[in-house]
Parts: sequence; C-alpha cells; structure tokens
Amino acid sequence: MLIAHTIDDLRQALAPYRRPAFVPTMGNLHDGHIALVEQARPLGDVTVASIFVNRLQFLPHEDFDSYPRTWEADCNRLQAAGCDVLFAPREADLYPEPQTFKVQPDPALADMLEGHFRPGFFTGVATVVMKLFACVLGASGGTAVFGKKDYQQLMVIRQMVRQFALPITVVAGETRRAPDGLALSSRNGYLGLQERQEAVALSQALRQLAARWEQQPSSGLELEQQAMDGLRARGWQPDYLTVRRRGDLQPAAAGDAAGSLVVLGAARLGATRLIDNWEF
Repeated sequence: MLIAHTIDDLRQALAPYRRPAFVPTMGNLHDGHIALVEQARPLGDVTVASIFVNRLQFLPHEDFDSYPRTWEADCNRLQAAGCDVLFAPREADLYPEPQTFKVQPDPALADMLEGHFRPGFFTGVATVVMKLFACVLGASGGTAVFGKKDYQQLMVIRQMVRQFALPITVVAGETRRAPDGLALSSRNGYLGLQERQEAVALSQALRQLAARWEQQPSSGLELEQQAMDGLRARGWQPDYLTVRRRGDLQPAAAGDAAGSLVVLGAARLGATRLIDNWEF
C-alpha cells in the first residue's frame, strides 16, 4: 500500500489510473470502515482511503484534540483489506492557508437533526469532502463510498455531488453492527464497560419506535416523545429520536408508506454521544 501525505504525491500515485474508488475516513478504523473499503475495491481500478481528522467539523467544545488516532493499526488494517493508496495529509497539507472558501449545504437538509445540535457541522463536512474529492477523484471522477450510519451526512454529500454536477458516483454502505446490535463507531471506544453494555439501548429504541410508528402512524410525535422519555429513564440524554422520510428527511406523515422511512436518533450516554438509524 502506498502512503501519500501531500497532494502532489497523491496525484502522482494516481496518475496511471482512470477511475479511483475512494473511502474517506477520520481514522481509528473499525470493521465498518473496512467493509466500506472492501465494498469499494471492485468499483474502480484503484482503491483509495483517506485518514484526516477534520478540524472544521468539530465545535469548540467537542473532541477534536482527543479524537482517537490509531495510525499504525489503521495502516495495517487498510493494507490487509486491499487498499492500494492511503492519503494521509497533515493539516498544513490540506489547509495550507485558512480555508475561507467553504461549501454551505442547503439549510433545508443540513440545519435539522445533526445540524441543529451541531451548528456548522455539515459545512465542515461538505468543505473537507469537496476538497478530498478534488484531490483524489479530480476532474475525471470516480466512486466514493460512505456508510449509512451517518445517514444525514450521506444525504448531504449526495446532494452536493448532484448540485455541483461532480462526475462522482456516491455509493452507500450498510451499517455494521456488533453482535448485540450496537452500530460500530469510532466513538464507541469512549464507553466504559457498563456504558458499553447499556449502549445497545439506542438501537433497540429506534427499532421499537419504527415498529410502533407502523402500528400508530397518526401518533408519531407522541411515540417519538415516549421513545426519548424511555432513554432518559435509563440515564441517557437524547437529542432526538424521530421518524423521517428517506428522500428528504422531512417528518413522516401518516400516509407515508413503510419502506420509505427511516428512524434516526442521537443521544448522549455519559460523556459519549452516539448516533444511529434504522430504515423501515
């Protein structure tokens, strides 16, 4: 596996290829990331992953400085998964001057849910992804694979690619879960032993909410409140548990058909904020 730290080195490494398949990450890789790399491999003539902890998408009180960085383990896992090129820029390589030009996503999509509780988050995400696309996929384009666990992020990236007419195919990877149902996440490592045992309650609450909504769609808001109250009773601090339309993430209505909906949740367990979703 070739490792490129600068944009020039990356472009030189990719010059012989026509259709890269790209998986952007922030490192601290788990089985979910590796599944995305394996999904990407047959979709291009070279498989590229990136590791970059993007300061622009962290709020001042969030965990940018403490975000887990596991460089050697990440490199070993990527190489074993068949990654051909790893792009691992330093901050000064990707942002050699203050990034004053930024991508501002559509507020109708980006200012709800995660964007409401983490203002500016999707601007930071869209800006770094646009820059990574320019570095890795360039003018000829290619394929980019993103996980469904970050459901709203996936939709923001798809809309950005569509509206800027980028020659990029965005492919979604299914959420990987632990045997008990907990969605794999780099932040799961923050959980203590008892918290880890409790953490599965979030995915359980989402599935229960989906099942109850199918039975009583006219009581959607009440069911969402009950789901959040149930987590609070277990010691969680939920930001949202909500049923939305998959197409635009607007609130689901009683007439919306099953098979077109997704239930999304974000909640804090101790000091760790977890997100998850469940399509139904």
